[in-house]
Amino acid sequence: MHIESVSRRPALFAAQARADASIVTLRFEDQPIRVPAGISVAAALLLHAAAPFRTTPVGAAPRAPYCMMGVCFECLVEIDGRPNRQACLTPVRDGMVIRRQHGASSLPLSRQEEEHGR
Repeated sequence: MHIESVSRRPALFAAQARADASIVTLRFEDQPIRVPAGISVAAALLLHAAAPFRTTPVGAAPRAPYCMMGVCFECLVEIDGRPNRQACLTPVRDGMVIRRQHGASSLPLSRQEEEHGR
């Protein structure tokens, strides 16, 4: 399955223009995206029709935000090199680098977590 970095489809949502809104620039799949400050990463990507956000570990099915409140984990992305970040709960900031997450990603365990698992 081929996934374009930023879709050519029209966005599902549009940002309301505000005179006092500041704009931040982030990178999604190596493409710059300008979005209003203060919104979530998920909202920013949806504004730019950038779905799917990830693929599942089994079957590589495409996934995108569903609940937008941190319950479903369908919006997991890699942010600044760290996998498994919930895009719906993470506010955008200037210079952020975001990538789709493909399949399962593991996080290195701390020494305390490793000892707890024994």
